Amino acid sequence: MHFRQGTGPDISWMRTELTELGVNELVSPEEVDQVLQDQKGTMLLVINSVCGCAAGNARPGVRLALEHSVKPGKLYTVFAGQDREATSRAREYISEYPPSSPSFALFKDGEVKAMIPRSRIEGQTARQVADDLVTIFDSYCK
Repeated sequence: MHFRQGTGPDISWMRTELTELGVNELVSPEEVDQVLQDQKGTMLLVINSVCGCAAGNARPGVRLALEHSVKPGKLYTVFAGQDREATSRAREYISEYPPSSPSFALFKDGEVKAMIPRSRIEGQTARQVADDLVTIFDSYCK
């Protein structure tokens, strides 16, 4: 674990693992609303986390899935446990699903078309997570 002197764990690398892929961070409820209200096209929302399955399976799975030729038009993330208000607001848009982190929600024209909760990430390999994502990309992003 990385630590910044006197401040506890440095999780910045857990954020940049996604942002370096072109996934945009949403850190406030206002940013979440701006993106999710009246959303058009396809969008993947990644609910990031500090847990081991996020580090070993979810974020690497996103990286692999984004190598696929078919992918959502927009990519966003909120960080559970870190950006609490933004995550809480994002969860209001997927309220039909229990809170889960890490997890993925695929939206099309503002409607959740697919949800991959932690239970389908934990215990899987990054490749299996990527294959799940690619399946929903192929189903809704063409």
